[in-house]
Amino acid sequence: MIRLQPINTSDIQHYKFMEELLIDSFPAEEYRQLEELREFTDRTGNFHNNIIFDDELAIGFITYWDFEHFYYVEHFATNPALRNGGYGKRTLEYLCDYLKLPIVLEVERPVEEMAKRRINFYQRHGFTLWENDYYQPPYKPGDNYLPMYLMVHGALDAKKDFEEVKQKLYTEVYKVKE
Repeated sequence: MIRLQPINTSDIQHYKFMEELLIDSFPAEEYRQLEELREFTDRTGNFHNNIIFDDELAIGFITYWDFEHFYYVEHFATNPALRNGGYGKRTLEYLCDYLKLPIVLEVERPVEEMAKRRINFYQRHGFTLWENDYYQPPYKPGDNYLPMYLMVHGALDAKKDFEEVKQKLYTEVYKVKE
């Protein structure tokens, strides 16, 4: 049975598992400096860092932000040895039921085959692709904005809610100063 277990940096074994999987699963420009992630994990109340378990087996991790009207999934990854075993599907089903509010996430634009497959995966699980012009702000000084799209599960509308969602992500998650 899928469950999420919140972690912090004092949970050394699980935190190490999460950091290694983050580094293995995402390009360096798609995650914040590890020291900053540790700070957020331990000290930011609306940031949630979780290990995903199937019964007692750690299968992956998911980080998300609670913004009262919606959740933003920042990172979601499954252990490479367990991929294509249905864990992503089961985790998304659990998450959508557990969080109860709309869920927003970023995806790479569908240029490469893997990005197309990822978008299709989320669409099969009830997410809608917002093709609004969106760029993920850089996590680290010197990095560039990355062209992305947002995907949404739940009652948010691309025309009506895009700017508000984008502003919340830019200011809270990426700390963009306007």
